[in-house]
Amino acid sequence: MTREKIRIFDTTLRDGEQSPGASLNIKEKLQMARQLAKLRVDIIEAGFPIASPGDFEAVKEISKTIKGPVIAGLARAKKEDIDLAWKALKYAQKPRIHIFLATSDIHMKYKLEKTKSEVLNDAVKSVKLAKKITEDVEFSAEDASRSDRKFLAEVVEATIDAGATTINIPDTVGYAMPVEFGELIKYLKREVPNIGKAILSVHCHNDLGLAVANSIAAIENGARQVECTVNGIGERAGNASLEEIVMGLYTRRDILPFKTDVNTVEICNSSRLFSRLTGLQVQVNKAVVGKNAFAHEAGIHQHGVLKKAQTYEIMTPKIVGIKGSHLVLGKHSGRHALMRRYKELGYELGKEELDRVYAIFIDLADKKKVIFNEDLEAIIDDEIQTVPEIFQLVSLQVVSGNKTFPTATVRLKKSGSVFQDSATGDGPVDASCNAIDKLTKIKGKFLDYSIRSVSIGREAVGEAFVKVKFGDKVHTGKAASTDVIFASAKAYLNALNKFLSKDKSKKEIEGF
Repeated sequence: MTREKIRIFDTTLRDGEQSPGASLNIKEKLQMARQLAKLRVDIIEAGFPIASPGDFEAVKEISKTIKGPVIAGLARAKKEDIDLAWKALKYAQKPRIHIFLATSDIHMKYKLEKTKSEVLNDAVKSVKLAKKITEDVEFSAEDASRSDRKFLAEVVEATIDAGATTINIPDTVGYAMPVEFGELIKYLKREVPNIGKAILSVHCHNDLGLAVANSIAAIENGARQVECTVNGIGERAGNASLEEIVMGLYTRRDILPFKTDVNTVEICNSSRLFSRLTGLQVQVNKAVVGKNAFAHEAGIHQHGVLKKAQTYEIMTPKIVGIKGSHLVLGKHSGRHALMRRYKELGYELGKEELDRVYAIFIDLADKKKVIFNEDLEAIIDDEIQTVPEIFQLVSLQVVSGNKTFPTATVRLKKSGSVFQDSATGDGPVDASCNAIDKLTKIKGKFLDYSIRSVSIGREAVGEAFVKVKFGDKVHTGKAASTDVIFASAKAYLNALNKFLSKDKSKKEIEGF
């Protein structure tokens, strides 16, 4: 099957940067532009030079530095915009001036305060001016989806005659429906006699969540360039998502006879870099690049993925630059996923051991949303293996109250000797752990702490779970007692003993 190429016009650094909180400095823009070049997008819209001195310098530096993609700069249909855009773009290997002018009745009346004939004249005049400077000129009919179709067709024809090599049809406010937008592209292909002399492009916004759907509909009806952004970033609800369009075309190439030149394995890197640079994290369930895009928790799903990934994955994680699927261990997980994770951690469990561990795992998963590897190792330590008790908790005495400064006295045993010390803290648990720290001369940092009741009633056993960081090592601890303060201290000591037995030599341990 012959596949037509769809040009990917990335406007992350222009329209994407207009998203609140997404502002980048020149160094950061250059870093992102380099990544976009690695991603192999066809066009990088580097900015809007007249918008600010910073934007001008960014476009200029990107033009000087980035090779490969076309470098575009945005300009209004005004001489000063076009001249300044060229001053920034003239260093580019492949420069493009991108001119925009609104064509909808509402924009012409209230924003431009111009008639149709004035707008048509401005559009033609600006394209001709840009054409004298550079061969590659793009014209965008802003708010095209709400424009009068006949007038829009007239503007498109006139700007192509004036020298535009790309005509962009934006759904500027995300108003169009996919069928409607596809029909608009089909109409222009049919009614504009010189349409074959230019690449037809679309630029869709996501106000109704339809930017990608509208872009695909446009491609099916004749558009051969799509303007989009990494992570779908952009003004208001954002733009069409680059990763979703590219992977939509790739995944459904059985019915969509198109291709892109995008290096898909750089998709995830591009997404993460933009998030790091801006601090704008993508939602966990974001298509293609979200944290949960290749994560599975349901036992049935996990079993299916372990048997054959395609049962629940329509694309491989590796194709977008992710190492592999992620089986999230939680209360919906099954034995197959648990056994697989234990194998990855280096444990081989028999059926009886797996049954015992699974029962404890489900019990813990009812309390915690996600089970971490350290939790699984704690289960093994507590139920299958024994953790050497380098330090033993002999006794704990705590004084606490709403008008008393919490104080704990702890007695520990090590190698037959008993040691005692006291400490204060923000509460009885903090005071107890501080006393243990003084005795062991090791300071742990709590990352997670929880207590749950194992049974019911006032004398119920409380089970304490802790996740503690010692230096750069993280260990979990667990203990149970009818006294939840004692259980907490014992759980903390359990985590400390794991740290000592796993991460310290015998000589180091003897030194404590």
